[in-house]
Amino acid sequence: MTVKRITAAVAGGILVGLAGAAVASNFTASRQSDFFAPGKHQFYVWCAGSSDYVATASGRNAEDAQMRLYNANKAHGRATCWPVWQSRVPA
Repeated sequence: MTVKRITAAVAGGILVGLAGAAVASNFTASRQSDFFAPGKHQFYVWCAGSSDYVATASGRNAEDAQMRLYNANKAHGRATCWPVWQSRVPA
């Protein structure tokens, strides 16, 4: 009787673990696709020696939007600020 219970418990644990892994990979895949998707992206702008802030920028992907925001900051005299990608913002 105990062998059956142990086997059932192990099988249940494996099923729960597989379900959790499937859900976690779905979140990861969604975040990765957001990074490469075109549109508006949100950034936390870290500034050395001044206040940090949150900003959005549009681009072909997150990297393009990040460089556009960085170049805009640089043009306004904030060359010590660097945008760090947070997420894609729904349009």
